[in-house]
Amino acid sequence: MSERRGYLDRGFGETRAVVTLNGRPERMLFARVGETSGPRPGARYVARVRKVEPAFASAFLDLGADGEGLLGFKPEHRPIQGQALEVEIKAAARQDKLATLRVIGPAEGEPRRLADAPDIVDQLSAYVDGEALSEGRTARDMADEAQAEILQTVHPLPGGGSLAIEPTRALVAVDVDLGNRGGQDAKRITRQANMVALTETARLLRLKSLGGLVVIDLVGRGHDGTALLNAARTAFAPDNPGVAIGPVGRFGTMEITVPRRDRPSRELLMDARGQISDLTLALDLIRRLESEARSQPGARLLVRCSQGVASAAGPAAERLAAQIGHRFEIIAEPGRDREQGQISIR
Repeated sequence: MSERRGYLDRGFGETRAVVTLNGRPERMLFARVGETSGPRPGARYVARVRKVEPAFASAFLDLGADGEGLLGFKPEHRPIQGQALEVEIKAAARQDKLATLRVIGPAEGEPRRLADAPDIVDQLSAYVDGEALSEGRTARDMADEAQAEILQTVHPLPGGGSLAIEPTRALVAVDVDLGNRGGQDAKRITRQANMVALTETARLLRLKSLGGLVVIDLVGRGHDGTALLNAARTAFAPDNPGVAIGPVGRFGTMEITVPRRDRPSRELLMDARGQISDLTLALDLIRRLESEARSQPGARLLVRCSQGVASAAGPAAERLAAQIGHRFEIIAEPGRDREQGQISIR
């Protein structure tokens, strides 16, 4: 039987929430102080139809101060330019894609937000059916583990082998590798590896907040298509409604579409160059500084880091100082590696 638990790591500048499935991270949510990432799933708006594109069965809607959203429609429900509608955010914006909307009904007045999206605590509680949440050191360790797994591309499979997950503009490519998975019955080994890979793919896609078209390159030949299809249905059941699973193709691949709902986690954690962002590194450094300060009460601490990380750490450092006092100093050192922040006793 599947067991889900919730972990809430409250930090200075960032709160992180993790849902685990049988002890492994399955979902991760972030709330960064002062960072706006556009309309969030569940938020409701009065929106005005700015432009209708019949050829694409889509319309651009003005959300007011929160920008625009995209509404798909059926021909019989085509909106009218200038019309006011009450809408809910169905999926968050990502890279250069607008947030997608669903219509609740007609509305009046200027474009504006009517209701905020559920906050991070409410979202986490909903995923674990209101069960008690773990906080403190246990939650921080789990959040660190989940975040590290999000940033990985290649993931080990239980029992041997590996799984590589690489998102592109068109699709998410998943490669299953048998690696050093042991055993003498090759057909049985490949079947087990593919079954495990489907379960792990579903978990990791939820953890990384990835969706859309997913193409899984299975290992071996002569696949048991029915068994794999049933395994995929079970693995991706938590992503319904909206999951569609195709049969194993002639080239040994399985195609699955998974609804996109939230912004991919890597977009939040990384910068436009595909590197871990200064802010992500800064928040990690502040968490380390907090732990060091609490383990050594009264000690004066010195933090050495790159200029970009030091600048990004400023707001969170002020919040930490308000809690533990001004007994640390952050020094920006020219030429220091961005990922090599150092904490020492002064």
